[in-house]
Amino acid sequence: MPTYVYKARDGMGKAVQGKMDASNKSEVIERLNRMSYMATAVNEPSSGTDLNTILDRLKRVSSDDMLLFYIQFANLINAGLTILTSLRTLIGQAEKRVLKETVRDITLSVESGESLSKSFAGHPGIFPKIFVNMIKAGEASGKLDNVLLKYAEFYERQEDLKQKIKGALIYPMILLFAGTAVTLFIVTFVIPQFAQIYIEAGVKLPLPTQIVYNTGIAIKSYWYLFIAVVVAIVLGIKFLLMTEKGSYIYDKVILRIPIVGILQRKVAIARFSRTLATLIGSGVPILQSLEITRDVMGNRVLADVIDNVRSCVERGEKMAEPLKVSGEFTPDLVQMVAIGEDSGKLEEMLGKVADFYDRATAYAVKKLTTFIEPFFLVIMGIMIGFIMASMLMPMFDMIKTLRH
Repeated sequence: MPTYVYKARDGMGKAVQGKMDASNKSEVIERLNRMSYMATAVNEPSSGTDLNTILDRLKRVSSDDMLLFYIQFANLINAGLTILTSLRTLIGQAEKRVLKETVRDITLSVESGESLSKSFAGHPGIFPKIFVNMIKAGEASGKLDNVLLKYAEFYERQEDLKQKIKGALIYPMILLFAGTAVTLFIVTFVIPQFAQIYIEAGVKLPLPTQIVYNTGIAIKSYWYLFIAVVVAIVLGIKFLLMTEKGSYIYDKVILRIPIVGILQRKVAIARFSRTLATLIGSGVPILQSLEITRDVMGNRVLADVIDNVRSCVERGEKMAEPLKVSGEFTPDLVQMVAIGEDSGKLEEMLGKVADFYDRATAYAVKKLTTFIEPFFLVIMGIMIGFIMASMLMPMFDMIKTLRH
């Protein structure tokens, strides 16, 4: 369905503009008329060559913007404002143009008679499937205010966990980048100059010095080939990960790496528990909840396990057994799920698991960081030490030659 850009005037003559998904121009005009707007112009968007369109496509709504939107929307609905009043308020408060236009389009869709969930579903690039389904459940149960609060809390917890992981990895990445840059500078600029002095003095270069010297000359002379090889490797890996088999193998290998695999599993369990608990608590049916949870696992191996769990539940079986048989989820999660199913308190048990694994993930990230930092320092120390030794060894030989 194409998206049309329209300009119109309301009953007071005030100019408005926005975008609307419709089958044709006539449908846009008809929908605007139903909303008491008089269309003045309806056009299909340009191919995207104008500067504003290009800039809009490059702009992304940040997680902070989305978190603020979810919190504000939940608070407005909980304060007793109507959906349309809340949406119009959010249009005025949105700072990013992309988000502002999206909320305006949603508002117009609701004004034309569409449900709130369907209006949000028309923008999958901004609003995820889990949010849309929770809105749908909230509409059906009449508890939209509670559902919005639940999602705002869920999103905040998820973003907080992401930020902790990113923040913990910043320093090691800086170390790696700085160490690589310093090493390349020494190998490509410093070592060749010293080596040239030794060669002119008639000093035979030891094997370590020859290795470092030849490596530096090769990088300096054929840098474009090295870049091409790196780019080819990166693209090759990216292409491999785009295939179903390649991504599955990659995810399976990641789970088997001692420290990284443990962290990946903890993150996945926290995400599984929090997402499923939030969906069930919002009134989303269990099969639909499992389907959405599968899509947010972030690992194909674990996603396949959830897919199997869904199939078992569809046949009338319980969740705990297929989780246990898979061997991919921890025993404590399996036990808590079993207790939750038997007691009818699955949401509560999953919430406790999510809280525990949020803390466990934060601790695992901290532990990983304390391991990575000295590891990088030792590796860089060995590399730079080898390079410095290769630079000094000929100097001792040259001193001996001068003495004789």
